[in-house]
Amino acid sequence: MSLFRRVFLLNAALLVCAGLFVALSPITVSTPVKVFDEAVLGVGILLVLAANYLLLRPAFKPLERLAERMKNVDLLRPGRRLEAGGSPEIVELVRSFNEMLERLETERQESGRLALAAQEAERKRIAGELHDEVGQSLTGVLLLLEQLAQDVPEQRRDVFVEAQDTTRKTVDEVRRIAQELRPEMLEHLGLLSALKALAMRFTDQAGLELDWDFATALPPLAPDAELALYRVAQESLTNVARHAEASRVWLSLQPGRESVVLRVVDNGRGMNGRALNGGGLRGMRERAVLVGAALAIKPARAGGVEVRLEVPAETR
Repeated sequence: MSLFRRVFLLNAALLVCAGLFVALSPITVSTPVKVFDEAVLGVGILLVLAANYLLLRPAFKPLERLAERMKNVDLLRPGRRLEAGGSPEIVELVRSFNEMLERLETERQESGRLALAAQEAERKRIAGELHDEVGQSLTGVLLLLEQLAQDVPEQRRDVFVEAQDTTRKTVDEVRRIAQELRPEMLEHLGLLSALKALAMRFTDQAGLELDWDFATALPPLAPDAELALYRVAQESLTNVARHAEASRVWLSLQPGRESVVLRVVDNGRGMNGRALNGGGLRGMRERAVLVGAALAIKPARAGGVEVRLEVPAETR
């Protein structure tokens, strides 16, 4: 039965019942109206309203659930659907809503994949230019300074030595930025080597104690999955260095049930009211969605934050 017909028939039944009750009952209304008559009429109206509420409530409950689901739609948490139930109109509405979510999630996943691919390509291009153009130019400047330092008087040589040290530091910084933009170790030596190099760089730069536990035997992963694991670990460590005020970090990569599980745990001050929709955290969620992974960001037992990413293994 359609929703309109159900509501119409329910209200019609209530009105008919109320009319029959007034017609067949010995209740009379005098003129002027007495207090007892007013009380009887008031109670009758309240009973009709209560019955109307109780009968119509189940008919509109699915609409309320649908409205609440629409408010909480998050395309970065795909797969959540609303169960259809109720009148044919509500069933059709819920089905159409679920189909719309399916299309939006598919389009979001495809657009996100293209955007991240373009981002990685741009990072690769910039890293190449930094390494080939800027790095080589700075190396040439360093060699020129070394030649000039031999021909200057002894009292002026300190200036050239300082310039050489500054140039060397700049070359090292350019190489570091190029490595962060393009994880060459991931391409040539694999995920474990890339994560170990990332951990060592983080220890040197952030000055924090870092313990890692990497399993040597891991299920096979697709290149996109390995890149997602590396980028999530990189972003997590960056967040720890910038915001956590931690003294210790744990980095783990272990096999799961037909999956690989990455965990980054710190003993810092926790989320401290910060939203989970920041640029870096949102980027991690997008990467997880694109490779079909499960991402969880929650308080850690040590008092800080735990980032857990479980990536499904590649099927052969």
